[in-house]
Amino acid sequence: MADHRDEPLVLGIETSCDETGVGIVHGTTLLADAVASSVDEHARFGGVVPEVASRAHLEAMVATIERALTDAGVKARDLDGIAVTAGPGLAGALLVGVTAAKAYAYALGKPLYGVNHLASHICVDQLEHGRLPEPTMALLVSGGHSSLLLSSDITSDVRPLGATIDDAAGEAFDKIARVLQLGFPGGPVIDRLAREGDPEAIAFPRGLTGPRDAAYDFSFSGLKTAVARWIEAKRAVGEEIPVRDVAASFQEAVVDVLTRKAVRACKDEGVDHLMIGGGVAANSRLRALAEERCERAGIRLRVPRPGLCTDNGAMVAALGAEMVARNRAASDWQLSADSSLPVTETHVPGDVHLHPHPHSHAHSHDHVHETAKDNLYS
Repeated sequence: MADHRDEPLVLGIETSCDETGVGIVHGTTLLADAVASSVDEHARFGGVVPEVASRAHLEAMVATIERALTDAGVKARDLDGIAVTAGPGLAGALLVGVTAAKAYAYALGKPLYGVNHLASHICVDQLEHGRLPEPTMALLVSGGHSSLLLSSDITSDVRPLGATIDDAAGEAFDKIARVLQLGFPGGPVIDRLAREGDPEAIAFPRGLTGPRDAAYDFSFSGLKTAVARWIEAKRAVGEEIPVRDVAASFQEAVVDVLTRKAVRACKDEGVDHLMIGGGVAANSRLRALAEERCERAGIRLRVPRPGLCTDNGAMVAALGAEMVARNRAASDWQLSADSSLPVTETHVPGDVHLHPHPHSHAHSHDHVHETAKDNLYS
């Protein structure tokens, strides 16, 4: 195995929403990506139920960790650290992951890294396309987030340029799918139907694209309402809904705004790379339009494969490995879940004396255990 100072072996735990993800990476090499999803349990409610998600994480956690270790062919004792999503996300779901990470870190005598969910979505691209260029422009699009972020150092410097002011893009997909009676989640089925529809059939609005609007912010609430009213008007007079055309036209309105603003941000900031992540980055039309517009603008596009765009433990492990490699301070035993953790806090460091860098010989694992006991039982 390579020198661990350069290639740390890290396990990552992700429980911010409805998927229990556990990944293991060796530097920027993905060894395991185990996911247990509870999406089917939420489908009958038309959306994610926080309490159901938390219970599912509890039930899946140990088995998913064991599966990841088996898939990676490593022993838990060989790990250099354990990373976990500390936020943002659903408070109860996050708490399950943070508690599990603490337990494993304590039992194994390994350093603990509470990391940011959004920064992890950016860092996961290293597992597929190599080291992130610095700076990197990132467009993160999911059910909970639509953000434009500029990162000069993924472990310490992520600057928000813009974000959604109401519905996130993925949330709009779910709501329109519900209006069209297509089920939950809405993204994949709309993407599939849109391929057979006409994206120019219906002129749906593009939010926040006026000359006086915020250049990098997003708004999809007005679009969602416009689509819903269009459908209701057709139903009111007994007309059949052209579902494929509605799906294609709605999807085009979303990806048009996303890609237009992302390319503009790259030009304005003088950045020649654009990374797209988050669950909606799996959308085929978003990928195609982004590639077309980036190529025209001379911008290199980086998009992870769909399985790495949705929530997963590999992205958390990737950021954790980068924290170890760059000698960032580990978290302490007071680490807690923060459902509104800002993206500017890429990780939650603790007292540097509680967790030395795993490659430092100044303290032994026994010292880590004693420090943990002092904190846990004081």
